[in-house]
Amino acid sequence: MRKYPFIIIPIILFSFLAFKTVEQDDRYFQIVKSLDVFTTLFKEVNAYYVEEINPTELMKIGIDAMLSSLDPYTDYIPEDDIEDYRTMTTGEYGGIGAVIEKKGGINTVVMPYKNAPAARSGLLIGDQILKINNIALSGKKAYEISNLLKSQINAQITLEIKRMNRPEVFEISLATEKIVIKNVPYAGLVKVGVGYIKLTDFTTNAGKEVGEALKELTRQGVSKLILDLRGNPGGLLDEAINVSNIFIPKGAEIVSTKGKLEEWTKVYNTKNQSIDAKIPLVVLIDERSASAAEIVAGVVQDYDRGVLVGRKTYGKGLVQQTRPLAYNAQLKVTTAKYYIPSGRCIQAIDYSTKGTTKIADSLKSTFRTSSGRAVLDGGGVDPDILIDPSKFAVVSYRLMQKDLIFNYATKYYFDHDTLASARDFELSEPEFQQFLAWLENQSFDYQTPLEIKLEQALDLAKAGARSEQVHQSIIEVSALLQSEKKKDLIHHEREIKQLLEQDIVSRYFFQEGIIEASFDIDLDILKAVEILDDTESYDGILKPN
Repeated sequence: MRKYPFIIIPIILFSFLAFKTVEQDDRYFQIVKSLDVFTTLFKEVNAYYVEEINPTELMKIGIDAMLSSLDPYTDYIPEDDIEDYRTMTTGEYGGIGAVIEKKGGINTVVMPYKNAPAARSGLLIGDQILKINNIALSGKKAYEISNLLKSQINAQITLEIKRMNRPEVFEISLATEKIVIKNVPYAGLVKVGVGYIKLTDFTTNAGKEVGEALKELTRQGVSKLILDLRGNPGGLLDEAINVSNIFIPKGAEIVSTKGKLEEWTKVYNTKNQSIDAKIPLVVLIDERSASAAEIVAGVVQDYDRGVLVGRKTYGKGLVQQTRPLAYNAQLKVTTAKYYIPSGRCIQAIDYSTKGTTKIADSLKSTFRTSSGRAVLDGGGVDPDILIDPSKFAVVSYRLMQKDLIFNYATKYYFDHDTLASARDFELSEPEFQQFLAWLENQSFDYQTPLEIKLEQALDLAKAGARSEQVHQSIIEVSALLQSEKKKDLIHHEREIKQLLEQDIVSRYFFQEGIIEASFDIDLDILKAVEILDDTESYDGILKPN
């Protein structure tokens, strides 16, 4: 009887292994079968479809549709798009160094990079680009224009330009250069002793740029710091670790990853001595802070290293890797989930359920920071101090939407040679009245939500055969609202002036000017300064009783 276990165990083990082998064989058969079906289908469609098809385009559509059933971050990158992907990860490309957007249907310069070919050649914000190397841009898509501007270094490009203060069209010739988009577009003083670093991406050298910025600010007497991660979409995992290491001592766990394969299950620790592990720190976050930005914010929170101010982050707790494919294409594929030091994963959506609904609060688990503060998983990183998002009035939003703020800022630039400073600039009352006078000639009008509702009410009244009195009453209310709406420009003068000031400042001081002009009006920054100046409140958040 005692021998039976020694006989049974091998039998059970053999059965299990046999089952696993059959299971694996079946899986491989299903893969081979599916590929065979897809190949034959593709050949038949190509051969017999009534119209001529583009095989490359059709294949990409098929691949994209397949990958879209997984998650939004698993992508097929064909050879033609490799350069754009490389730009996203390195921040480098060959080009003229300018952001171009459509304004009124025309490709318009909205921001030349400082010291790049576009700025040095005299290209200005508001310049309309009509042709590139004699190729008309009307009707061309954004990627086509991007391809015309991006090229090998030292390529000659000629732009046909229409400028607001010049009646005639003219040309600007320039040579492309290696453009390096900085991860840190601005670092400076919000006030004496309080430094500010804006980190917009996590491409190559993000950690180096933040570290150098902090060292320079320290030399300027900074003893408190604001790190702005708002709107930062993330990027390279290594750079998230490097940025965290600036504030977190050597040897500390920053992030761990868990994937299907053993090679994707890792723990990442800081490797270097921190630059400053004690400087009082506030990190600004919002709903567009994602991925690597969330790692840094989560690390700061989990180690009680600083205070988070703003709004809940996006909630991307997934890691992607690139895998080479045939013909120089690549696959960016989600390989793991990441976990920050407290042990929580901040992924907001479970894509395994094929849904897009965020994880319910009732399903979230509680974790603890180093000092014992409760933090939740499953939905981004919550700020320690919540600041409600700023909402523009309808009139302000429409002014921006119709590019009237943008166009008037361009006009102001041509009417005023210089501006003393970005931070001190204020639009005077007479200047605001000049804006209102200019606006009267721009055929500016807009609908408020209430006007839309009244239109719907009038349609319903007519459809329901209501009395003429009802119709007239609705029309009278609409007329009254139209009259009241004319006062919106005055009622929201302060907000509109601030929007004008920021856009005007950009014409003289580029992106740095926009940031500096926001210091005294940005609610998140103002709260950050307040908490940094209040040591008792700062410590109370990080070390609760």
